[in-house]
Amino acid sequence: MKSTLEWVNIILGGWLLVSPWIFGFSGNAGAAWSAWLVGGLVLILAAWALSDKGTWEDWSNALIAAIGFFTPWFASYTKLSSASWNMWIVSLIIVIVALWAAYSPEAKTSS
Repeated sequence: MKSTLEWVNIILGGWLLVSPWIFGFSGNAGAAWSAWLVGGLVLILAAWALSDKGTWEDWSNALIAAIGFFTPWFASYTKLSSASWNMWIVSLIIVIVALWAAYSPEAKTSS
């Protein structure tokens, strides 16, 4: 189950990476860079977690996505509804999936 959850976060991270072009907000630096940074970090950590059965990657993804949830306010792009709602929804799903993976019975603490 843990590997399935990591694949879900890889897909969600990839979605955030491409969403500025899909929704047309790549011209807004705050919105685009938020999506690229959060998406890229989540994708990399979830891919890393596939080969490491520890939980630090999952906890890191949960933290990164939680921070990402607030970027529409931090980077002042709440008026771009597609960018804001995309970040809010996807970040929330990433947090849920990352915590689920962290508490998965297959996960063990990594030193």
